[in-house]
Amino acid sequence: MKEIKAVIGTRALASLHASLRATPGFPGMTVSKAERYGRAVGGDGLPHTIREELTDHVARFRIEMVVPDEAAGALYDAVVACLSSGAPGDGVVWITDVERASFVHKTR
Repeated sequence: MKEIKAVIGTRALASLHASLRATPGFPGMTVSKAERYGRAVGGDGLPHTIREELTDHVARFRIEMVVPDEAAGALYDAVVACLSSGAPGDGVVWITDVERASFVHKTR
């Protein structure tokens, strides 16, 4: 199994969710609020936006999914394709190995 994580801009969540739902093997995801600290700068050495110039943090979402090995590549590619606008700061995506995972269900 693999864990796919991503830190994305707040505007990308709806389109990412739609893209993942259309990808075979999508098991669902955990979404949590996150903040990126530090200033992202473009190739000219200047902040991307006035907000980034005036604050040292930017609101983001953190996405987490535990997926079967055979679905990991397609889901990773779907995340990267959805987030890639060509602008710096689109997000970050990574995959890690999961040694063991259990989906726990309450029994009655």
